[in-house]
Amino acid sequence: MTVTRAKMDRRSFLAALTGAALSSVAAAQALPKDTLPSGQMKIVVPYPPGGGTDILARAMAQQLGEILHRSVIVENRVGANGVIGAAYVAKAAPDGLTMLLVPAGYAANPAMYKSLPYDQSKELTPLSLLASGPLVLVVHPSLGVKTVAELIALAKSQPGKINIGNAGVGSLPYLSAELLNADAGVKLVSIPYKGAGPALVDLLAGRVTVYFMNVLQCLPIIKEGRLIALGVTTPERSPIAPDIPAIAATLPGFDMTNWYGMLVPTGTPPDSVRELNVALTSVLTQPDIKQKLYDEGMTVVAGTPAQFAEFLARETTKFNRIIEHAGIKGSL
Repeated sequence: MTVTRAKMDRRSFLAALTGAALSSVAAAQALPKDTLPSGQMKIVVPYPPGGGTDILARAMAQQLGEILHRSVIVENRVGANGVIGAAYVAKAAPDGLTMLLVPAGYAANPAMYKSLPYDQSKELTPLSLLASGPLVLVVHPSLGVKTVAELIALAKSQPGKINIGNAGVGSLPYLSAELLNADAGVKLVSIPYKGAGPALVDLLAGRVTVYFMNVLQCLPIIKEGRLIALGVTTPERSPIAPDIPAIAATLPGFDMTNWYGMLVPTGTPPDSVRELNVALTSVLTQPDIKQKLYDEGMTVVAGTPAQFAEFLARETTKFNRIIEHAGIKGSL
């Protein structure tokens, strides 16, 4: 069963976003200035300090503060796969002073949790997509496969006997595993861990033999021969790891792109939304921010709020289908 198929070419879509971002920078002088009220700004991160979302938020906060000539802090509001932080921002004053930075898993929450304390489609307004990048499907050498096609063939010959680790229910590796099961017509047994670290320990020990892993984290281990890379989760090869084929070359339409995006409470004045969007685009052009994103296996992708809204709607629909097909149910 194929769970999702892109309606437009991903390269063209992301290229359009990048082009729009550059146009936004060029048009910055024409936008209203000082549309934001006085007061401290904050970027809410709905995950613990030290993770990729938090690291990016802290790097961007400093640059954003310099551009907007005001203090910008990062506030961690943790819990329920990002739901607690998102609910806080959804209920915050719509004045442009409170923003929410989320990873791709944010789009899965409406399907994962049937009783969200806010309406994600109505109470949070997309501000800008920030970056995107792949995960890598890796296997332990003991499994004896070197391609996606070989993994699928093995899984079909041994249904329910091959384990695939994940970083927790609702995590992108978890959803990637379920999409692989659905698109390939196999049944890899998903084993949840409390984060990527414990999952990697068992993967390297061969206690689980398949995993979707951060691209830069896995490259040194692959070079050492301790893991074998089968494919990246983006529709095409990634410039970060050009030697690894796309899973979509074997399973057309397979796409589990990782990404970061920024949102604000719905009702934020349009002029403030435009000002923040242009400021964020300017931040994303800074070399140190690009390096931070590269260190996470991501490349800069920016665009208008409307384009991010379109992208987010497509991602939400995709996750809905995966979660429904897999029968995943989260609890708050």
